[in-house]
Amino acid sequence: MVRSIRELFNKRIRNFFRKRFRKIIEINQKYAHSSIKMTPAVSFALLMLRFYLIFLVIILIYKFITLAG
Repeated sequence: MVRSIRELFNKRIRNFFRKRFRKIIEINQKYAHSSIKMTPAVSFALLMLRFYLIFLVIILIYKFITLAG
């Protein structure tokens, strides 16, 4: 009884989120691949910007942990 109620609840939650995020998933799939050609320099610059962003997030988390503790 409890297991079937839990499974029913899980299915409803899954369906709720599927319906809400279906449009977002469609848009992400549509724009998953770029439609413009990038030079290697542009690709490298974007890669460096990603690393820089990750680095900034790590510093932010570190600062939050050290100030909170």
